[in-house]
Amino acid sequence: MQRKRYAPGRTGATARTGSTARTGSTARTALGLALGLGLGAGLVGCSSGTPSEDVTVDAKAGLASPVAPPGRYRTLFEPCGAVPQAVLKEMLPGAAALPDPERDRAYRGTAAVTYDTDRRVGCSWRADTPEASRRLSLDIERVVSYDTAVSDDARAQEVYVRKQLAAGVPLPPTAPPGTTGTPTAGPSQPGTPAAPGGAAAVDAPAATAPATTAPAAPPPTGPASGGPTTSGAPSSTGLEPRVLEGLGDVAYLDDVLGGSGASSRRRSVSVVFRTSNVIVTVSYREEATGLAGAPDSRELQEGARKVARLLADRLEE
Repeated sequence: MQRKRYAPGRTGATARTGSTARTGSTARTALGLALGLGLGAGLVGCSSGTPSEDVTVDAKAGLASPVAPPGRYRTLFEPCGAVPQAVLKEMLPGAAALPDPERDRAYRGTAAVTYDTDRRVGCSWRADTPEASRRLSLDIERVVSYDTAVSDDARAQEVYVRKQLAAGVPLPPTAPPGTTGTPTAGPSQPGTPAAPGGAAAVDAPAATAPATTAPAAPPPTGPASGGPTTSGAPSSTGLEPRVLEGLGDVAYLDDVLGGSGASSRRRSVSVVFRTSNVIVTVSYREEATGLAGAPDSRELQEGARKVARLLADRLEE
């Protein structure tokens, strides 16, 4: 008998298994497509959102605190060249009699030592005579606020107010330009003139920030304390320490006569003003060295105010 050669092939069971596999693969593919379509539809639905959800996101973004504007000035000018030589000759009469090298050095001035000339600069001039010694000095400070909620101008106003209170010059009855915050209404302290609307005069600028705090008692109307100094100008003359008008945003003048009574031989006049975020201090001092009497208050005040006006004009350039 002749045997037939067996040819490998699929039996019925094997064929059925392959058919089942193909059917399962097709089902899984269909299921994957269905899931993909459903997921895509869900993502589209989530991304579209509702109008209320968009408003919520915008509202959250709007809760961020606004950033306070920067000050007007980013740098400072060179101070020793800011006062013309003609003005220095008037204010330092003793320099004219000096030898040429010393006279040139006196008019050139001496720059103050500072660590950042974009933040603070200064210069001083001095000339001596047998009768008296005169000294003119400038201090120019650019104030920067590191609090994004407080502007440079507002921070500079706080520094200015502290200087004025330390000098004992009465604050104006109304808040000067550049302050922030609303003065607290209420009865004024004894001896403190009340501003219109019932706000205390001293409390108005002090409300700019917690860093500026008015003293518990009203500031004295005379010069700053700290030594046996008295004002050498009676209040009836109009030369007493006072607030100045028309100089920068805010300004004041302080006049202090050193010593006591008729033996006083030293007078110091200071004019301080603020323009935006820059505070300028002009100090003009005379000390009698001979038999001359007390230095003249009017002459020193006029000289200090003249220099302050020149510097204010320079800041406006």
